[in-house]
Amino acid sequence: MDFELSDEQRLLKDSVERLTAQRYDFEARKKFMQEADGWSRALWQQYADLGLTALPFAEEHGGVGGGAVETMIVMEAFGRALALEPFFASTVLGGSFLKLGASEKYQE
Repeated sequence: MDFELSDEQRLLKDSVERLTAQRYDFEARKKFMQEADGWSRALWQQYADLGLTALPFAEEHGGVGGGAVETMIVMEAFGRALALEPFFASTVLGGSFLKLGASEKYQE
């Protein structure tokens, strides 16, 4: 088995790690915790701009077409940064629920 990351996966890893390193120091995290939602909507928008919120979904559904490895790369970086944003709950779990449970009519 080949466990090496592809060029695209390494680029994703570098991008997410750079974003969290630049924006998620201890003081920033404390500030994000004080926001109304308990996390940063501005940072969430940056995740969306990078395509992270579309990562695990097929292109025909408006996603990026990433898989488990790409999701793991993002989750590792968020775990390392102790990110507060609800990526796993909303994008991974909620999105998978809709992807797997919604009829074709609602998947478009």
